[in-house]
Amino acid sequence: MMSARSDGDPARPRRDARRNRDRLLRAAHEVFTEQGLEAPLDVIARRAGVGNATLYRHFPTRAALVDAVFRDQLGGTTAAGERARSAPDAWTGLHSYLEGVFATLAADRGANDLMTTRLQGVDALDAVHAHNRETLDLLLARGRAEGAVRGDISTEDVLFMLAALGRAAPALTAATTSDAWRRPLALLLDGLRAPTAAPLPGAGLTPGELDGVLEELGSQRGTARGAAGKGERRDA
Repeated sequence: MMSARSDGDPARPRRDARRNRDRLLRAAHEVFTEQGLEAPLDVIARRAGVGNATLYRHFPTRAALVDAVFRDQLGGTTAAGERARSAPDAWTGLHSYLEGVFATLAADRGANDLMTTRLQGVDALDAVHAHNRETLDLLLARGRAEGAVRGDISTEDVLFMLAALGRAAPALTAATTSDAWRRPLALLLDGLRAPTAAPLPGAGLTPGELDGVLEELGSQRGTARGAAGKGERRDA
């Protein structure tokens, strides 16, 4: 008498789906790190060994994929900000925080795109940008009160300089050495110190003006404004 055949392990599709998702996340992090967030999604699918349809089943939009890839890393940036806030003095906190941020910007093009431009639809990113601004607000205000930071510097000034210098960090390290970013960071920090020889010319950026600059930086790198928050063509 023949025994009844099993229909298979019902848990297998779930295991296969988890494995495919893990492969996609690893491949996406590699590709985003190498090429930035504008990297073609079919390149990620091929590196993961799956089809485009499988990628879109797990991550319907580029924003969903970016959020999943960088959520933990962005959480680390927030933790670094908390550590900087609890430093014994404002200058120590500011120096350590900016050093950590620059190290990340130089090493990871995907994280660089996230931190130095504006991308819509990445939930974890919105929280990190807000926390980053708050951290700098607190450290600069404390630094001014302690006499360590010049009085005419604004948070928008620092965020702009971080974005401008940070965008150049991957190219700088690729053309020179992996720690070449330390020199422009030292110049940036020196410019924040008090006392200074001369006041800054002109007016500082407003928050709205800074947002416009960061959006323009993103468009110049080929990242379509708002593309991260919208669905993309699903290729089979």
